[in-house]
Amino acid sequence: MAEHKVTVEDLLRSPALQLRLLAGEAGVGRSVSWAHVSELDDPTPWLLGAEVIMTTGLGVPRAAARQRAYLERLDDAGVSALALSAQLHVPPLHEAFFEAAEARGMPVLEVPLAVPFIAIAQEVAAAVQEDARHRLGAQLQVFGALRWLAAEDLDTATLFKRLERLSGYDVYLCTPQGRPLLPGVPVPSLDALPSAPDAPPTIPGGFALPVPAPGGPAGFLVAFEREGARPAGLAVVQHIATVAALQVAMARHERETLRREGAETLAELLQDVLDPATARRRLARLGLAVDQETVLMAVRGAADDALRRALADHPHLMLRRGTDHYVLGSPTLGGPITELAGGPAGGLAGGLTDVRAGVSRPFPAGGSTRVARREAVWAANRAAESGQPLVHYGDDTTGRWLPDDAETLTALVDDVLGEVLAYDEAHDSRLLTSVRTWMERDRRTEDAAAALHIHPNTLAYRLRRFAALTGRDLSSSAAFAEVWLALQAARQLGLHG
Repeated sequence: MAEHKVTVEDLLRSPALQLRLLAGEAGVGRSVSWAHVSELDDPTPWLLGAEVIMTTGLGVPRAAARQRAYLERLDDAGVSALALSAQLHVPPLHEAFFEAAEARGMPVLEVPLAVPFIAIAQEVAAAVQEDARHRLGAQLQVFGALRWLAAEDLDTATLFKRLERLSGYDVYLCTPQGRPLLPGVPVPSLDALPSAPDAPPTIPGGFALPVPAPGGPAGFLVAFEREGARPAGLAVVQHIATVAALQVAMARHERETLRREGAETLAELLQDVLDPATARRRLARLGLAVDQETVLMAVRGAADDALRRALADHPHLMLRRGTDHYVLGSPTLGGPITELAGGPAGGLAGGLTDVRAGVSRPFPAGGSTRVARREAVWAANRAAESGQPLVHYGDDTTGRWLPDDAETLTALVDDVLGEVLAYDEAHDSRLLTSVRTWMERDRRTEDAAAALHIHPNTLAYRLRRFAALTGRDLSSSAAFAEVWLALQAARQLGLHG
């Protein structure tokens, strides 16, 4: 059977490929022996001639002189045409690049984003190696794949299952750390991953390729030949990696959009400007379970990225206010925050010992956050004072009986502790802190003095001074109870000695 030769012009005329000629019209009659994906700035050592080189643009230089040299290298190696994927990573192309293409008659083609490189590879393979009937069948198969991508709202798992059937490979994806990269696509065995992003792609039974992304690979694609299938080769696997890169970019954009919407929604919830029905609709759209109770957390000392990683597997809304983060989600959020802070005791290896968090009592999803915010801040203050990584509001058996009304709490604090607060502020003293520490240690003077780093006699003096200012004899059970409740109210209001 005579070998059929396809030309660049034949590819341009193919309705399935939708290619557009950018430059080099004089060379459209060049014959094509193969179509190959390459993201190298110099793939010529591996070329035989008459290839169509397809690229997402990662290997195309940015400078004008280097772009011209890149095109001239390909032309000198006998490349038939350069096909650039639209809307991916192609840098702005300079006039010198187009002038070189016109001068040499080197066709430069633009590939629409909706057309996978696999379509071009199969078009060339069918034209060169098979008869017209097989060529038509391959074109229909590729056209069907394009129709699936364009006309159906495919989830990621379904998309890659179809690419597997089309390519003849079992496809796996993972992050550089070996975690899932895209939902619904299985993770390969770690021993199948390349040792470096630029490692040779061939592995036993298939290929392993980086999934390109700005700043470095988003992860790796591993493709193993499926038994009984006709594997389509490295070029097809390279394009599947490009599809994966596009899906990752889309997923990241969607996550960032949801993150911004979540922050805006939480800001409105904290301002109490959303009615419960509207709030629940928004929470449901952002992935929170509206038929369960939620909690509000105030987190201190955590970097944005560290906190997002810790909460990545837990639906939540997050808003940064100054040095604090407010987080809304299910009551299970406390677990990852405790791990972020270094474990139950705090400060364990790998933990961030400066992270302190407070959690409100559970409340209905979409309900007012006015009380929950005060509770979370109070608990965060308590965590900072005690050194605990996480404090739940209500763990204190006395303070939980205090009313939620800020005016009532303020009246209690002013009546019992007003003189002491004024004295501490005027004299830069620590009477309130000293009495609180003494009471928290069950009135053990030596233990409290050690915690305060003062002599027991100094603490005894402060206790007497406190009693004189408040008019409460701390040896009296009634006075002691009143002072203790006032101290809890002051903490709930965010007042500290």
